[in-house]
Amino acid sequence: MNAALHRTLIVLPAFNEQDSVGAVVAEVSSKLPGAHILVVNDGSSDNTEAAATAAGAIVASIPFNMGVGGAMRLGFKYAIAHDLDNVVQIDADGQHDPSSVPALLAALERNDLVIGARFAGQGDYSVTGPRRWAMKVLSSVLSRVTRATLTDATSGFKANGPKAVALFSENFPAEYLGDTVEALVIAARGGCAIEQVPVSMRPRAGGQPSHNPIKSAIYLGRAFLALSVALIRPITPAKEL
Repeated sequence: MNAALHRTLIVLPAFNEQDSVGAVVAEVSSKLPGAHILVVNDGSSDNTEAAATAAGAIVASIPFNMGVGGAMRLGFKYAIAHDLDNVVQIDADGQHDPSSVPALLAALERNDLVIGARFAGQGDYSVTGPRRWAMKVLSSVLSRVTRATLTDATSGFKANGPKAVALFSENFPAEYLGDTVEALVIAARGGCAIEQVPVSMRPRAGGQPSHNPIKSAIYLGRAFLALSVALIRPITPAKEL
């Protein structure tokens, strides 16, 4: 059994994920024994809260939709309040395989933030068009900013150690793409060591994807706007828990 799991909080941001969240919580519990599980019900209008509770997760409900950034900041604060060292973000739609978490935690022993990268040699996940081009350019720029080799700067599958948890509990951005692009800049400027490890992605288990064709068409502009905002914001130093 991985001893680090007992010091780890698994956070599942969930917006209208009643069809998948229960199965994801059950899988996390089965594959990551000892880990603490928090579902942040992010203003859902369906039965997400009831499904997560029935599956055995601790559930924190936000009365209106804050987005992944707002949900994750709550998760970081929960970890600090309950003396937990690490926070791992997993999607509530079933795309992230909890079996990859031990590899993320192992890499976290020498880093402060570890990204589960979709384009690093595992699986056959792919995107096309403007989003794919934007991801490549963003990863190139952020590799320089973070001084790490990154191929998937917009992955939401991440493990955060004590230094990153303390930093993000007060400074995790809530804007669109802020939880990925801007968070990496904040972490790098806060003195966090960053690395990626390859992971595989799976099809959604339920619910609706967050990106429709219209959003995909404007993804490029918004991605670089998020990066520009991140680069001009003041530097916030990270603190140990």
